[in-house]
Amino acid sequence: MSDIFDDTAPPRVTYSNTGTDFSPVHDRLDQLFPALEAGLGRETVFPLVEGHPVTGTVTTTIRSPIDRDMTLAEVAEASAVTVARAVAVARAAQPAWAAMPWPERAAIIRRAGDILADMKWRMGPLLVLEVGKSRLEAMGEAEEAADLARYYAAEMERNLGYERQLPRAKPEESCGSLLRPYGVFGVIAPFNFPVALSVNMISAALVAGNAVVYKPGQINALTGALLVQAFLKAGVPAGVLAFLPGGAATGEALVADKGLDGIAFTGSHAVGMEIHRRFAAGRFARPVIVEMGGKNPAYVTATADLDRAAEGVARSGFGLQGQKCSALSKVYVAAAIYDDFLDRLTARTATLTLGDPRRREVFMGPVIDDRAAARQAAAVDEARRAGRVIMGGERLGGGIYDRGCYLAPVIVDRLGPDHRLNSDELFLPFISVQPFDDLAAAIADGNRVAYGLTAGCYAGRQAEIDLFLDRAEAGALYVNRASGATTGAWPGHQPFCGWKGSGGAGGKGGLGPWYLPQFMREQSRTVMLR
Repeated sequence: MSDIFDDTAPPRVTYSNTGTDFSPVHDRLDQLFPALEAGLGRETVFPLVEGHPVTGTVTTTIRSPIDRDMTLAEVAEASAVTVARAVAVARAAQPAWAAMPWPERAAIIRRAGDILADMKWRMGPLLVLEVGKSRLEAMGEAEEAADLARYYAAEMERNLGYERQLPRAKPEESCGSLLRPYGVFGVIAPFNFPVALSVNMISAALVAGNAVVYKPGQINALTGALLVQAFLKAGVPAGVLAFLPGGAATGEALVADKGLDGIAFTGSHAVGMEIHRRFAAGRFARPVIVEMGGKNPAYVTATADLDRAAEGVARSGFGLQGQKCSALSKVYVAAAIYDDFLDRLTARTATLTLGDPRRREVFMGPVIDDRAAARQAAAVDEARRAGRVIMGGERLGGGIYDRGCYLAPVIVDRLGPDHRLNSDELFLPFISVQPFDDLAAAIADGNRVAYGLTAGCYAGRQAEIDLFLDRAEAGALYVNRASGATTGAWPGHQPFCGWKGSGGAGGKGGLGPWYLPQFMREQSRTVMLR
């Protein structure tokens, strides 16, 4: 079993236990980073089909956003031929996997979760290097991934394999309903939560009886290969899970393959909608299970605990450099306490340490690449012309900062409600602050965007909280949460649901009890007994 169940082990890191003393975690990471880095750049990561590496494809070099002089690995990108072969192999292997009794599949996926838990001391540091996460964000993601696999195994058991006997229409017949797998799912994961979100989609698809052809984010070949090893080691048949590292061309080949029965995707709204349109244009409807970003607001009323609100807003807006689909990007503040809150928010933000996330004190690392840095620079220029930049906007330079995109967090106000910076997802450490006189009107304005992923509220009056809960158009709502105004979902506790442009037609979110059935379709069975 994993050491997370050992009372003497370092504490588990989640997204909400921010007050815990994590010194033992940091002490262990201090020991692990030098050895991990010494072994980087020496291996080539290959696609895996039927458990065997596919060689002979074009290789690319992936580098760390922390320091672009740091080579992480060479990656052999999966070609269109490799994608087609992987889908064909998965189609051939899936019927036997689906025929396996569901308790056996659930046991395998639970075992994968346990193996992932045992891998966390390698997975977490790799996430720091691959993505630029802070240490605690990275270790939290590694823990979440293990919990996700175990959670979906438990959900399969809790629902008895999603099979139910139904009332007989006649005494001489038996009636029942069960959910059965679709067949082969393509899984396409993002760069920002490459382990947790991959495991979320993969484990749900697999425990339901589907085969999976998996493409990680382009820079996430190392963590992607590790998590695939966990599933294969747990007992998932090699043909049932394929690993296809690569860039846009690999993803496009996967989406275009006619052998897929469904797609699970996490990423941008534009890409998710394009996948949805392509699948909808086929001979028949196929499931497209998507989570597609957000423009997430928080509301701070005059009755709120302002220190708690400033803490939650700063953590959600600037954690992982704002590169979360759930990141807070707009905060509506009651006019009566506007200046007071703004002072507290800027003071709290000024305490956030920006730098090399291998250091234990760092809260913010670099954004992922130069394109993200250019988007930030353009947004700051727009904000200066149309509103006021209260703080931030600089790019750090010198030493390691010249070899990565280290950007100071930005707080702006006085932007018009219709300005694009108040409606477009930026995926950056950028918060727009706006005053309000009427909470209902503020919530209505927050609802006007195309997205509906998360939202938060800080209030001391129950009537204000009830108004927010009743009217906010988002799938995941948080009230008075210091650990994060709009972020911090955990498997089995906070389902991660997207409304409107943030989610798919199914309307069900990952991490919760209604996600798993989306990977199956219903079959009614009536059998005459005599």
